[in-house]
Amino acid sequence: MPEGECARVLASLASACAGPPCQDMFGAESCSRDVVRHSRRCYPCGLFSHLEAPQLKQALQTMLAMQDRMNTRIHPQWIDQDFAWYRALWIECGELIEHYGYKWWKKQTPDMEQVRLEVIDIWHFGLSALFAGDKTVEAIAEDIAAELAGFSPAGLGVREATEALALHALQAQGFCPRRFWELMHAAELDFTQLHSAYVGKNVLNFFRQDHGYQAGTYQKLWAGREDNEHLVEVLAELDNAADDYADQVYAALQARYPGAAADAPR
Repeated sequence: MPEGECARVLASLASACAGPPCQDMFGAESCSRDVVRHSRRCYPCGLFSHLEAPQLKQALQTMLAMQDRMNTRIHPQWIDQDFAWYRALWIECGELIEHYGYKWWKKQTPDMEQVRLEVIDIWHFGLSALFAGDKTVEAIAEDIAAELAGFSPAGLGVREATEALALHALQAQGFCPRRFWELMHAAELDFTQLHSAYVGKNVLNFFRQDHGYQAGTYQKLWAGREDNEHLVEVLAELDNAADDYADQVYAALQARYPGAAADAPR
């Protein structure tokens, strides 16, 4: 991705919201109004934060390009391999439910930060599932935006929205952006947050590869906690509009990783 592209898109997303501020999960601001209307299309503000269609498509293209880079790092011809992204997706749905809780026979408190990170993981696999043949990131972004136009949440809870997405993945062996948007709404995650957290998780995925993920030598537990938990703290501490945001995330992860100073790529 070109230098500063993450920051440019993130800054554009942040400035797009003109309504009264409220705190989101990473300390950013989002609008408290119920619905915004642009170009005669209604967008739930909790998801789109006053995004115009071009801003939405640009952010989608950025994330699709980042996902392509990550997948290419793992396998240069990843699209032709026809990996079962839908399977990874529905299994992530199960992990999300574990963090939210489903055991009525014992006391459970939803860990919403981890729930939202699982939503981000699902988004990674969902984006990957949309690549096919020679279809460009621009065309895929256009398809996603068209599918989401006029989206209105059905009001499902986190468990129900997750199950609906998983069921579609199993039945269609694919990914449905509208069902994913329903899950985002249930998890109280808006698009600006999605983009910021996606960039962070994408950096973590590259960090994992740089430190032996495929070889099996990567340490996922850092000081007794999973790397995802450290990522949540790192993202909360950084300015996602910074030009070197992605580099800052990587450096912060490296500073926390056991033995990273010795293992860091030269």
